[in-house]
Amino acid sequence: MNSEAITLLLEDLLEADFSFRKVGPAADLLAALSESEQNFLLAWVKRIASTNLEVAWQFTRRAPALVGRMDRRLMEAWAVGACDTYDREGLRQALQVLEEADHYAERQLEMTAGVLFDDVAGVLGNFVRGLSGRRLRVEQGEGLYTDTEKILLPGVIARFPVVADNFKLAKAAVALLWAQTRFGTFRADLAVACSDFPDPQRALRQFHGLETLRLSACIARELPGLHRDMERLKSQLGEGLPVGWEAIAQRLAQPEADLEDSLTLLGDALRLPDFTPWCFQGVLKPEAVAAAFAARREKEKARLRVKLAELLEEKRGPRSRDEAPRNPENAAPEFAAEINDEDGRMDMEITLDGAPIAPPDDVKALLSSVYLDFGEIPPEYLVPAGDGEYDPSLLYEQSADPDSVWQGTYHEEGALFYPEWDMGREHYRKNWCVMREKDVPPVHDGFCRETLAKHASLVKQLRKSFEAMRDESRALKRQTDGDEVDIDALVEALADAKDGREMSDRLFVRQHRAERNIAVAFMVDMSGSTRGWINEAEREALLLLCEALERLGDRYAIYGFSGTTRKRCELFRVKTFDEPYGDEVKARISGIRAQEYTRMGFAIRHLSKLLNEVDAATKVLITLSDGRPDDYFDGYRGQYGIEDTRMALLESRRAGVHPFCITIDREARDYLPHMYGAARYIILDDVRQLPFKVSDIYRRLTR
Repeated sequence: MNSEAITLLLEDLLEADFSFRKVGPAADLLAALSESEQNFLLAWVKRIASTNLEVAWQFTRRAPALVGRMDRRLMEAWAVGACDTYDREGLRQALQVLEEADHYAERQLEMTAGVLFDDVAGVLGNFVRGLSGRRLRVEQGEGLYTDTEKILLPGVIARFPVVADNFKLAKAAVALLWAQTRFGTFRADLAVACSDFPDPQRALRQFHGLETLRLSACIARELPGLHRDMERLKSQLGEGLPVGWEAIAQRLAQPEADLEDSLTLLGDALRLPDFTPWCFQGVLKPEAVAAAFAARREKEKARLRVKLAELLEEKRGPRSRDEAPRNPENAAPEFAAEINDEDGRMDMEITLDGAPIAPPDDVKALLSSVYLDFGEIPPEYLVPAGDGEYDPSLLYEQSADPDSVWQGTYHEEGALFYPEWDMGREHYRKNWCVMREKDVPPVHDGFCRETLAKHASLVKQLRKSFEAMRDESRALKRQTDGDEVDIDALVEALADAKDGREMSDRLFVRQHRAERNIAVAFMVDMSGSTRGWINEAEREALLLLCEALERLGDRYAIYGFSGTTRKRCELFRVKTFDEPYGDEVKARISGIRAQEYTRMGFAIRHLSKLLNEVDAATKVLITLSDGRPDDYFDGYRGQYGIEDTRMALLESRRAGVHPFCITIDREARDYLPHMYGAARYIILDDVRQLPFKVSDIYRRLTR
């Protein structure tokens, strides 16, 4: 394009007629570039203008001069960085980012090949959850270390020119930090252990090198594929053992090597050259570990003893009123624990008076955590708590009341943050939606009883339909034996025989009743537009659905969603996956009431996350809604909200969740095919039809 054409385009994009911006000089600079470079920069001017016109104008002025110095991915990072800064901190700071283009150019490797914490945190969090030991959170922080409660990673990891290698570096770092907690690095007071040497800081660094050698050998046994990647990354950077460390490395590579070996060898290591940290090594922070341990120790002891008291009551029955209370200090422990920690597995067994019992998952988790701290279960941890010995409110974290948090000046402590897709920017707005979960206040009225009585015949029909679904069989084709001949397989086999090839013996169809392994989340629109008969019909449909699902045995959860702007996104718990269906859940269904607006993206992202925490082969997310995505005054209504919802649904599908929408919006054909796809929604003329349709819909989704 020539300068005149570019001028007209910029005047339109930047609304120059209203702002008096002189776009001519910038247009002349753009006209001197190639067509490809022009298209790239003008596309970004358009994207940034959807966020803020002044930011777009300053980008337009500066960008042409940077084309030869910054590659396109780096320029994209610069532009997105300015937009993100505008979202978080306002116009002045965003303009400051644009003025620091040289800073971006200096960080070219980091910006073009580095992996961002936001992009890999979810994957690495799932990776850590799959490993044994204490559940560790993965969080962003300064430096690379663990305090035994969480793993801290920097915002960007960029040591290699290839993105895939930087991701493997992040994964290797997480694995090594997990190994520190799993294989006992912090079972000694490291500050005390190093204080006896003339240079405690050097002693700590050399000890860290010893532990890195020992833990790398543990990872080689536990995760051999990852260990090969770790060795390759070290080799690419020319990292290896310092001179004289070979014998120490061989000793620490033995399967029986433990923390005591590293402490014993510390004196020898201090006479050797410094251990240069490997790329995935991070740092040790004994003070952070000590603080986490101090906060955890008494709380976990109290929780475990209270849980053991509950187990004791479950096994022996409640103590009679006349029976003297047990004195936990003097009574002999009734419980014993045995931990088998061989070959990287932690097998636990607890006994009550010598008889083995199966501990619940929460008791197992507590025992694991205590064992990781001490290398054993101290006897005093196995004494059941006496009546009233602990204040229950001190045992677990008390979450703030969401309603009180929203009042007055808004603050975000304790909230969850979700991104949102900005269609104009064609990028995510990071940590944009502020979300809190809250319970639906239960209403113990006659709604549930009256609904079940009114629809008694329909309840019976639905139960029969779902029972049939539970017992239905699936035809397995091409079997060596079965109930019927597989015609397709037989035709192929006869054709093979006619051609002189060997005829297959897999010629039968066998009926097989597969084990159901399904989790379903119902996402219920609680926006203000559902007020009235729609709300009543939704509640009736949910109640009938629960009655039928109980016969099927699938795991299911029910959540409502609503909110007002991105700052107040609310998800309402009606029934969680682990909660049994009973009077409390029925009362919450009765308590579902219309709230505010229909911002959908955050709810889809959160429920997809909850579904992915459930161990199920098939995961389904069903939305019950009366209209398109909408919110109050912040630009979400219209195409922006539709595109964000569509992107959230794409993310959900990529994560293995199958989304489906049931709506009564007669205009839904204008947007639902774009959001969900042609076969992933149904439009009802009346939501009261839902109970009649639900079994067919459910069968289609979970087959």
